[in-house]
Amino acid sequence: MALGWFRKKDRDGKSRPEEETADQPAEEATAPGNVSPDTAAEVEAPQADDVLTGKDDEKTQPEAVDPESENSVAERESEPAPDGEKSAGFFKRLKSGLSKTRKVLTTDIDELFTGKVKIDDEMLENLEELLITADIGVQTTLDIIEGIRKKAPRISGSAELKEILKSEIRALFDIETTAADSALVSKPHVTMVIGVNGVGKTTTIGKLAARANGAGEKVLIAAADTFRAAAIEQLTIWAERANADIVRHKENSDPAAVAYDSVEAAMARGVDRVIIDTAGRLHTRVNLMEELKKIKRSVSKKLPGAPQETLLVLDATTGQNALSQARLFNDAIDVTGLALTKLDGTAKGGIVVAICSAMNIPLKYIGVGEQIDDLQEFDPERFVEALF
Repeated sequence: MALGWFRKKDRDGKSRPEEETADQPAEEATAPGNVSPDTAAEVEAPQADDVLTGKDDEKTQPEAVDPESENSVAERESEPAPDGEKSAGFFKRLKSGLSKTRKVLTTDIDELFTGKVKIDDEMLENLEELLITADIGVQTTLDIIEGIRKKAPRISGSAELKEILKSEIRALFDIETTAADSALVSKPHVTMVIGVNGVGKTTTIGKLAARANGAGEKVLIAAADTFRAAAIEQLTIWAERANADIVRHKENSDPAAVAYDSVEAAMARGVDRVIIDTAGRLHTRVNLMEELKKIKRSVSKKLPGAPQETLLVLDATTGQNALSQARLFNDAIDVTGLALTKLDGTAKGGIVVAICSAMNIPLKYIGVGEQIDDLQEFDPERFVEALF
């Protein structure tokens, strides 16, 4: 059916939806870097991070810290609202952020039943097109359509179709998690945060630190993204805002050394949680994935079993490219959880469904804005309700 829809698009002269691009090697950066002896022994490889971004160099360059912007955000993050009000406010922002997808899954599905009382092949083909348009992805869409086809005889209206769609989508979020995902099973609990530049790693780390601090945990942040201009300064601002300690070295120093020193400091100070920032792009001849592996090895040498969590941050606005990023990072470094940012109205929420279905990695956090409490634990039930 999917192939038929693509052929139909060709006949109509319309463009096809973007397919996921194959992983391709990107060109190496040429500037020398501060690399430790054990990294020098590793095989240098072409960088994958330029492929991951799907953006040109100009767009991936970091922005300098804007004190006025930081202050304006801080002003908006004043006294926290009561839990009930915060929860209701977040759900309202989530629904707003998913407005594009909700239109597809409500208004457009209602229109499918115009003049019809039962589901037929033409309606399923049109529904397939709607789901792909919502960024749910081809394979995930085919799986959902197959589930609906089996239940088609008992569907007699758009309301029943939506309920079955909710059930099919909700089932895709049923991913087993380990005990380490939900509780501190060792101390300090080390979270290594990875992702390409521009996805919101720095703000996500700050918000995670604030959440942990609010839960009564003592937090330390490791500024191991030593290559990006202003990265350390930005992270320092967030550490102060979250009332967290920070370990930082000078710019262009060895990221693995920063991570090692951070865990060592955390153990000496009785810290509960360590959050390690990492580079999303390197300006050295060292491959990004190899540098991340080195950080992981360094932390493990100091604290066996650490990092207990490797959190990949993805930008929802990049659509299917976010899925490609997830695959590349997971193949290299075994991602244990995902954080999806920028579900603020500019993204299609279907990408959340596509990533969870394709990767079998739990989505732990979603972000819908700039405020410090706009990063929340992912709740599949509420998310599916917000979609409709």
